[in-house]
Amino acid sequence: MPSDKPLINAEALDSLRELGGEEFVVEIIGIFTEDTPTRIKELHTSFAASDTGAFVRAAHSIKGSSSNLGAENLRTLAETLEQDAKRDGLAGLGARIAEIEESFQRTVEALANR
Repeated sequence: MPSDKPLINAEALDSLRELGGEEFVVEIIGIFTEDTPTRIKELHTSFAASDTGAFVRAAHSIKGSSSNLGAENLRTLAETLEQDAKRDGLAGLGARIAEIEESFQRTVEALANR
């Protein structure tokens, strides 16, 4: 279920710039682009192991880092995934990891063109 949220909220990036300048924004984007693939891998691994706790933590981490950058679409997808896993367990969520991956890739491209 794709989100209709924008990939990047420009106001969030502007707030980061005001907080620490362009170098700070670049650093935060770097952390996001390096860390998120690890969290996505944790989604796959915890899903395969039926480890709901680890799955929820990975989705929560993606939600938080996306929120910090204003990556609205990815944040919404991760938040929904986290809530659904908490409420209903992991059944049926495997295909939605691909949505997270696709949104992450589009977000990285949008950040590169910001």
